[in-house]
Amino acid sequence: MGQLFDAYLDIETTGLCSFYDEITVVGICLANGSEHELVQLVGADVTRSNLLRTLRFVGTIYTYNGSRFDLPFIRFRLGVNLREHFRHHDLMHDCWKNDLYGGFKAIERQLGIPRRLRDIGGAEAVILWWRYQIHNDRKALDLLLEYNKEDVVNLMALRQKLERFSKSRYCY
Repeated sequence: MGQLFDAYLDIETTGLCSFYDEITVVGICLANGSEHELVQLVGADVTRSNLLRTLRFVGTIYTYNGSRFDLPFIRFRLGVNLREHFRHHDLMHDCWKNDLYGGFKAIERQLGIPRRLRDIGGAEAVILWWRYQIHNDRKALDLLLEYNKEDVVNLMALRQKLERFSKSRYCY
């Protein structure tokens, strides 16, 4: 089969509580060297089998705060513990080791990682989902998917920046 893919994963939800809220989007950027592919599972397509099928050639999953949010949410809502199937690397912990603190958007700003959709965060993502669900607003869904795409692509950029940042701090 060859080299395993790295997966950069981020979810969008209807809220912060996995007991009450649903996963609306699972965004995954599959990367193998210079090649990468974006997969977004949306709404009814967010299933255990679709997720595992998407991740079937993955070795490591990268997230930001995934240890506390994305992976537990997926485990509760989809009934799959991704840590049992894959290595997981939470980039937030690498940020902490490098004295970089805050949410993902704050870290992006600190490291100069560009973001086109600067005015959208988790709360706005929820509103976009409900605009799509209630009013069949396709533009709201497109914006939500673009926001999620920026999240997963920027996870890849964050990992690269952290690798360079760590090397520059410890090379004398």
